[in-house]
Amino acid sequence: MPATQSLVTIKGRKDGLVLVMNEACAYRDLLIELKEKLAASTNLNKNGPVISVKIEMGNRYIDADQRDQLKQIIHSYDHLKVEEIHSNVLTYAELDKIKEQEKMVTMVRIVRSGQVLSVQGNLLLIGDVNPGGVISASGNIYVLGSLRGVASAGQGEDRKDAVIVASIMAPTQLKIGETMSRNERNTAEVLTERHMFECAYLDEHIGKIVIDRIQNHNEKRKSTIYVE
Repeated sequence: MPATQSLVTIKGRKDGLVLVMNEACAYRDLLIELKEKLAASTNLNKNGPVISVKIEMGNRYIDADQRDQLKQIIHSYDHLKVEEIHSNVLTYAELDKIKEQEKMVTMVRIVRSGQVLSVQGNLLLIGDVNPGGVISASGNIYVLGSLRGVASAGQGEDRKDAVIVASIMAPTQLKIGETMSRNERNTAEVLTERHMFECAYLDEHIGKIVIDRIQNHNEKRKSTIYVE
C-alpha cells in the first residue's frame, strides 16, 4: 500500500463530522493516523460546542474492544462525541437480531379489557383491541380493526422508527420506543367517521408521536394531528 495513501478522511457536514476509515489497511495503522490527524486539526483543539462524530468503517469488521478504542481516542477531545460507528460487516448475532425485527407475527383475535398481547418482531393483528386491552411488539404494529386500547411498538430496543397502523385509530395510549402519548381525540367521533388507515409514528424533530393518514406518513402535511 503506498505510504501516501490516506487511511483516515475527515469530512465536515452541517450535523457534525464523518470519519471515513480505510478498510484495507492494518487496524493499528488506522489508529495511528487517526490520532495524528485529530491532533493536527487546529479547529478541533479550540473550545466550542459539542460536535457529533460518525465513523464509517466500510467493509471492516470491528469488535466491541475496537469500538471502545475509537471512542476513547475521539472523546479525548472534550467537544467531540461519537454518535455512531457503522460497519457493513454484520456478526451472526446482529444478523439474527435483524431477522427477529423483520419477523411478522399474525394473530386473529380480539384483545379484550385486561388482556395483554406481546410479541417479538412485527405484529399483524386481525381483530380489535378493546379499551383496557394492551398490545406490544418489538417492531411495528398493524391492526386490521379498531385500536381502542394501549399499543406499544419498538419495545425492548427503543426503536424510534417503529410505527403503529390501525383501520380505526382511537387508542387510550400509544408508545413508540420510550416516547409515550395519550390520545385526546374524540373516540365517539373517530368511531363514526368514514376512515382510511392511519399511522402513528415518532416525529423526532418535535419529540412527539404523530397520527396521520398512512399515505401521508412520509410527508409533512397541515392535517397532521399531534397527541400529548
